[in-house]
Amino acid sequence: MRKLISTLAAISCAATLAAQQPTTMKPEDTELWSPVPPVVTPGVLPGLPPSDAIVLFDGKNLDEWVSVKDGSPAGWKVADGVFTVEKSTGDIMTKRKFTNYQLHIEYRIPVNVAGSGQARGNSGVFLARLPDSTVFELQVLDSYQNSTYVNGMAGSFYKQSIPLVNAARKPGEWNTYDVVWTAPTFRADGSLATPAYATVLWNGVLVDDHFELKGVTKYIGLPHYTPYTSAPIALQAHGDPSEPISFRRIWVRELYLAH
Repeated sequence: MRKLISTLAAISCAATLAAQQPTTMKPEDTELWSPVPPVVTPGVLPGLPPSDAIVLFDGKNLDEWVSVKDGSPAGWKVADGVFTVEKSTGDIMTKRKFTNYQLHIEYRIPVNVAGSGQARGNSGVFLARLPDSTVFELQVLDSYQNSTYVNGMAGSFYKQSIPLVNAARKPGEWNTYDVVWTAPTFRADGSLATPAYATVLWNGVLVDDHFELKGVTKYIGLPHYTPYTSAPIALQAHGDPSEPISFRRIWVRELYLAH
């Protein structure tokens, strides 16, 4: 016992002396002065695009969008600074393709929304729409006092994630998604190198925290990965009986990430 006490005392003394020793490092030794981050001017008001954003909807037209069906100009109705889903013309997608990015998008469930469950204000933000028509879908739905399966409510990656909380606003009020999307990468043989990840803030509340996707989101069946390098962002015309969902303030910042 005496030997153990003596050993512990020696260790304690050595630690105390080490803590008292003056460091040989200078403050400058841990300072980094380059590379200097580029200057980005934030939006004047919350939700407005920063200076380096690509504006996908400016409240005036859908020039950045085309019909998924045939590549013709997007036929959804634009009025009063917003646009609404037009079921008869189908989904729309961006003319540009993206890989890794930060996305801001705002949507509104109509105040007179009808239906229940998945047939109540259903749409979707497809963070990548692939050539084989598969998608990575962030669900849009009326999730304010509307019961449905939790991996299909708003804030979920359809049939994959359950949002950490339900941050839905009432029908008639604007909801906001802020998304950081990290695309999957693939080896030369087409096998998966790194999966897709997404972080989502819904109305300013974290609901998906660096969520790892298992592949494309599917209505029936299990997710899988299809190799791609870049893809358009798309919006869904779901076709449920609800009144049309509206969108506004859509912008994206491309991110160049090292894997």
